[in-house]
Amino acid sequence: MNRIVEEDQVSMIMDDEEISEISDAISGSNETEIVSGSNCFEHFVENGFSKIDQSSLETCIIQTSVAQNLQMDKRPRVVAVHKNLNTSRSWQIRAHSFRVSAKAVADKCGGDARIRYAWYGASRDEICEIVTHGFSWRSKAAAGSHSISLSPAKHLIDSVLSSTVDEIGLRHLLLCRVILGKQEVVTGDSSDQFHPISSEFDSGVDDISAPTKYIIWNSRLNFSILPCYIVSFEAPYLSGFKGLTEAKTVEPKSSWITFPTLISILSRFLDQSRMASLKKQYTGFKARKITRPQMIQRVKEIAGNQLLSAIFNMYTNKDLQVTGSRSSKGAVMRIVG
Repeated sequence: MNRIVEEDQVSMIMDDEEISEISDAISGSNETEIVSGSNCFEHFVENGFSKIDQSSLETCIIQTSVAQNLQMDKRPRVVAVHKNLNTSRSWQIRAHSFRVSAKAVADKCGGDARIRYAWYGASRDEICEIVTHGFSWRSKAAAGSHSISLSPAKHLIDSVLSSTVDEIGLRHLLLCRVILGKQEVVTGDSSDQFHPISSEFDSGVDDISAPTKYIIWNSRLNFSILPCYIVSFEAPYLSGFKGLTEAKTVEPKSSWITFPTLISILSRFLDQSRMASLKKQYTGFKARKITRPQMIQRVKEIAGNQLLSAIFNMYTNKDLQVTGSRSSKGAVMRIVG
């Protein structure tokens, strides 16, 4: 029964080449393990997840995956990883349902169910409810929402920003296996869509070629998503995003974000060297030594598209394209929905 959870679990998170590079990095690491009281994780243990050793290969790969995929110099600290061992009767049933569903989707899709790892970020209490009752609890609790979104294994930041800090300063993520099958491209707000547009589709995605979001409709939650790990980590520098995440529910007053505002936000994530480079470019832009397109390109090169995308999504809650301009208020970047 555990086979579907255990087989090829680590290798699906990263490519073989990446695992090799990570193993080399781990062998030279001298980071001190954080010791936490058992009270922090008792809910996870009670719900059938067992804490795995900090020195295990699974933990090391997950730790490095979190750090690398956030693409930030202020490295998050993974405090603990809890693994779903599928020992309880309810999780044995869910794992069996997942396996049966995977076979059915594979048969329909020419032998490949397209099972992938994906992240889901939420509060600790919500994650506890999910690991106790499955994702069907999430569909009942989120009134008005007809689907959930997960982040691909290598596009972690959206799920991190969806997580919340608990009373001892930790955030918690679920690392799940997800049956994608044949994917429907969903644009805009997927919460208004009750189901796929056709029975031929098994899941939704924002972009087929470069997905940043997997969409699973409520009717498929419990047999299309199988939580495998809970990752608990510290990232205090993310607290600066609180205002932006709360702003997701507010209609933006403007489609413009000033470069000074953007630079201020980026200062929470970039190291001194990259911030100095960014400020130097901005000074050159104000002095008209570089053009607007050049400035935008250099912002992307310094900060990275993944971080910028997360910032703009939090700022406008829209699908975005970035342009630029100057105004009486200073240089700005325009966010076009």
